[in-house]
Order: sequence, then C-alpha cells, then structure tokens
Amino acid sequence: MKYLKKQPWELDESQVTPENLFTNRRNFLKLGVAGLVSTSAVIQALANTNIDFKNLKYDYIKDANEDKLKLNTFEQITSHNNFYEFTTNQGKVKDLAKNMDTSNWMIEIDGLVEKPLFISFEDLVKKFQIYERIYRFRCVEGWSMVVPWNGFMLKDLIKAVKPLSTATHIEFETLYDEDIFPDQKSMLFSAIKYPYVEGLRMDEAMNDLTLMAVGLYGKDMPPQNGAPIRLIVPWKYGFKSIKSISKITFTNKEPLNTWQAENPREYGFYANVNPNVDHPRWSQAKERVLGSFFKQKTLMFNGYGDEVAHLYKGMDLKKYF
Repeated sequence: MKYLKKQPWELDESQVTPENLFTNRRNFLKLGVAGLVSTSAVIQALANTNIDFKNLKYDYIKDANEDKLKLNTFEQITSHNNFYEFTTNQGKVKDLAKNMDTSNWMIEIDGLVEKPLFISFEDLVKKFQIYERIYRFRCVEGWSMVVPWNGFMLKDLIKAVKPLSTATHIEFETLYDEDIFPDQKSMLFSAIKYPYVEGLRMDEAMNDLTLMAVGLYGKDMPPQNGAPIRLIVPWKYGFKSIKSISKITFTNKEPLNTWQAENPREYGFYANVNPNVDHPRWSQAKERVLGSFFKQKTLMFNGYGDEVAHLYKGMDLKKYF
C-alpha cells in the first residue's frame, strides 16, 4: 500500500508524551501532586521503570507528525488507564494486567457480512498495512494525552469482510473471560455489566482516522492499554475506544453500548462529538494533558473537525451528546 498523503490530523513526535514518562504512574501518585507539577518533575518521578515491552513485529509506516504535537511518554500512557475489567483504580490496572496472556487470541467477525471470520489475532493483523498514527486522546474525566498508536485502518477490515448493503452499524465486544478479568467474576458487585460493548455507525467506522490499534510507541499493545487489539476513534471520548476486542458484529441497528446502557442520561451514542455540551456532573470545556499543570481548551471534535464534521451535518449535537 502506498504511503498516505500527510493529513492535518497527523501529529509531530515533538508533541507526543516522552516514552519514559508514560508507564509508571504509581510513583508519581506517591508524590501527591499528580497533574500539578512541571513536566521536568514528572519525568524525574517516572524515570525508574524497568518493564520490558516487545517491539512490534509488524513493519509500519511512520507518522510525519507535521502538526508538531507533543507526545506523552510511554510511562504516562501505560500507567494511567481506565480498564474496569481489571479495576476502577487507574493506577493499579498495570499491575493487575501484567500477566495477561493474549498468545492464543481469537477474533470473531459475524453478522451482516459476506465473509464472516473466526481468526487468530496474528493472522488478522498480517492482512493489513500497519501505520503509526499520532492522535490526541481525551477522557470524559477531563484528562487527555497524545499517543503514537500503531494499527490498521478499520475500513480495510470492513472492505475485506464485505458487509451487506443492509449493514448500518458495527458492534464491538471485549473478551469475556473471568480467568483473565477479575471484575468479571464479581457478578452482582462488578463495576459494569459485561462483556463491554461499543458501537459505531458505518460511516464513522469507514473514516480514515478510525484505527484498530495493535501497539503504541512501536511496541506491542500493553495489556493495560487493551492488548492485543483495541479501537481508536480520536474525535470521541476514550471510553468509546473499546479494549481487548474479541468480537465484531455488523448489524442493521444502533448498538446499545455499555455506558449508554449503564447511564443513558450521561453517555449517549455520540458522546464527545460536541465537547461544548457538559457532562451532567462536570464541564468538558477544558482538559488537562497528563504531565501538564494548566488546563487547555477542549477542541471541537477533539481537533479533527476537518475530517469528521461532515459525519454529523444537520444533527443537533446538544441533543446527541
């Protein structure tokens, strides 16, 4: 596949958080000043990390990062995680996930497609060109980061399985396995209902920005970040980026995603399309990049309006929050 022309959403490595800052949030939290110290202090606090992550075995096309975004470090990105299947404590996910075995991971692709698949993760990834994509990533909780993901475009997978003309949406499921995910064992006392479900409209899924990520910083996807494969939709909230995907279903109706099912008043299907609409319990007008002292203004469509605004033309984005 030819290298894609540089797009406005492609960010610069100088804007990505440094790799050595991304992983060890626990040491940072011990200082009692998370998010309230200078970048140099954060770097020093997170420097003592010895976790070994394997380099991505797939060749990938580098992101030119012409927008000069400052990357968050690998330590920051891999130490500040929302992954309820392990725990609701963001700083403990990494430790609980470190022994997660994804060596025999299988992915089922079914529903309204001509070519359904039940395929190993390894065989699936070999089918597609891998790219580096440096994206802004933000959370409904008001924090954000810049991440150099590695993955393939979801639209390439869609074309390969040939959806029927009646397919209008895609539903994703996280693996359900109580031996891997401790919160799935909790049953009545679990944080949310499992398996975790997320969905996209077909045109959202076919957008060039929508990525099936299999790594970050040129390394295999860390367990705490959703190994071995997760969805990245950079203009939406992070909770839309479902982790550890085991099933993809093409359907003719809007999927009821997990957070919409849990609390429809706070989490709509189009959450974060319009950050000017506040979450019912806090403002979305500003966000704090991990490692930064000051908050910054939240961008409409997370800064990707040129690429995705047309998807929502004519919609009342204050209604479809």
